[in-house]
Amino acid sequence: MTTLVVPTDDLYGLQNLPYGVYSVPGQEPGVGVRYGDHVVDLARLLNDETFATGSLNPFMAQGRARWIAVRAAIIEALTGDVAAEAVHELDAVVLHLPIEVADYVDFYASEHHASNMGRLFRPGSADPLSPNWRHLPIGYHGRSASIVVSGTDIMRPAGQRKDPADAAPVFGPSTRLDIEAELGFVVGTGNPMGQPIPVAEAEEHLFGVVLFNDWSARDIQAWEYVPLGPNLGKSFACTVSAWVVPMLALQAAKVSIPVQKPAVLPYLALDRVWGLDIEIVVEWNGQVVSRPPYASMYWSPAQMLAHLTVNGAPTRTGDLFASGTISGPDKNQRGAFIELTWNGAEPVDVNGRPRTFLEDGDEVVLRATAPGPGGTRLGFGEARGRIVPNPP
Repeated sequence: MTTLVVPTDDLYGLQNLPYGVYSVPGQEPGVGVRYGDHVVDLARLLNDETFATGSLNPFMAQGRARWIAVRAAIIEALTGDVAAEAVHELDAVVLHLPIEVADYVDFYASEHHASNMGRLFRPGSADPLSPNWRHLPIGYHGRSASIVVSGTDIMRPAGQRKDPADAAPVFGPSTRLDIEAELGFVVGTGNPMGQPIPVAEAEEHLFGVVLFNDWSARDIQAWEYVPLGPNLGKSFACTVSAWVVPMLALQAAKVSIPVQKPAVLPYLALDRVWGLDIEIVVEWNGQVVSRPPYASMYWSPAQMLAHLTVNGAPTRTGDLFASGTISGPDKNQRGAFIELTWNGAEPVDVNGRPRTFLEDGDEVVLRATAPGPGGTRLGFGEARGRIVPNPP
């Protein structure tokens, strides 16, 4: 037996306890919880075979009452002696994709990001936002099979692109590869077809939060997206963090969302505080270039889930929906490089070099923290990806 000592102010203390899937040599992947710089095997800690699997899905499918009970059991177990064979040092394990992703939808929930994109591409418009933007959370359906865990290399995508001066499109690797700093929300239990999830019931269905980098090939996207929206410019890869921070840990991070004008339709009206005060950090080749604040997001996770299902669409355990680029009102709070560099017209300094879009060999890391109980902070791990050439 061993006693684990983790400071009360640790980003991964008892106030957090994010879930992940890990493995060590000679052992099949299993579900663990991060406690300080330890990974604790939950099948051994709780003597529960639900966690002896390479996915969080079986546990998530058991529902919110079970999530609450397991969290309480973990806290109780970690405050006493723990079987030594259940404990691994963080740097001795391999972390895997924590969930089996069922469906994936990406939203467009930041007013600052949407306004900046409107100013870039519709400079003469009286309102940079599209007419529907303040009435509903705009989103598109993505490709779940291309969601990868932090640390996975990202191959530069190829596709058609056409500059305005070109007579015809050309094919080749993207020359305007970008990021989008987002959060992803994991559906723990879904809804049957024809039975929408009201905003008042969102907490019954949302299990946790991951960091999410929606890699974006802007040149491919620009040529393909009219009239049906993003496809190949987005579907090649998204990077998520290995740790899922449970919604149960984020109660102290709840804040009000910005005032929504005009008033939303009744199915989107919130019955409680539903914003989240999560601070993102974007590192480009080791240098912090942006600090997007999730608290500034116009549409809340509850509203996104309600809108996703209001037409009767079903959701399943493991469904994932992302927030869209997180951007604040200030330039150093923009969560995509197309915004940060104003479509390449205003390069940023990265390690002494003016930069616009991603080059082969570049590495981008997203990190985040949020308020926890009693003045503590919660950590989200990281979403890390390095660009490799096409062909590699």
